Parts: sequence; structure tokens; C-alpha cells
Amino acid sequence: MAMAFETRVRLPFEMAMVQVIDALKAEGFGVLTRIDIHDALKEKLGVGFREYCILGACNPPLAYKALLSRPEAGLMLPCNVIVEDVLDGSTLVRIADPEAMMGLGDFKDDPVLAEVSSEARERLQRVATALAA
Repeated sequence: MAMAFETRVRLPFEMAMVQVIDALKAEGFGVLTRIDIHDALKEKLGVGFREYCILGACNPPLAYKALLSRPEAGLMLPCNVIVEDVLDGSTLVRIADPEAMMGLGDFKDDPVLAEVSSEARERLQRVATALAA
């Protein structure tokens, strides 16, 4: 099983970021965290790097259901979304597959986590499809 869905958005980075966040919202995900890797690398190492951002996306009802079943499921939350400037005027978006994440260890044997990860996967696949359109 692949660890992520990948799609290319034919927009520059900043415009693609807006589209990604809007597509996530349309599927019930909010962005809890935003890590601008290019800024962090500049600050910590003094090196340049293309625009590269990790978004921590969360669907609160699904996260709540997962945490009620298995509090340690929080190790796999939130869902990571990478937005990366390809330097050709387009942007690459990678979305972690929740089924792959929850399929690790003994999480794979929990029916509630299987249900939650399946629904999250369907929603995030629709995000990827919307971005590719």
C-alpha cells in the first residue's frame, strides 16, 4: 500500500496552498499546524530550499472517534499534507494515506480505527481529485 496520494497542481506555490486548504475544508478538515520547512531550514541551517510546507490536517469528528477507541492513535494524527514548489510554476501535493498510517502495528486489528481511516481516506482522496481537476 502506498503511503500517500500525490497530485500536481498547475499553480504556483502560494496559490496552490490556498486551493489545498480550501479543498481540505470542503471535506471537513481544518489545518492545525503549518510547518514551513524552507523557513525552518533557512533559520536553523542558513540554507536555501524551495518552498515546502507540511500541513497537519484534522477532521475533528474522525479524530475524536479514533482517540476514544485508542488514545495512542494520536501518534498518527493529524494527517500530514505536503505542499512543495516544483520550480516549474506548478506545485506537488502529497497527502498521507490514513489507512496506511493506521495499518501499522496492532492498529490494523482495531475495527473502529479501520472505519475511521477508511472514511478519512475517502475524504482525502476526494481532496486529491479536486486538486487535480
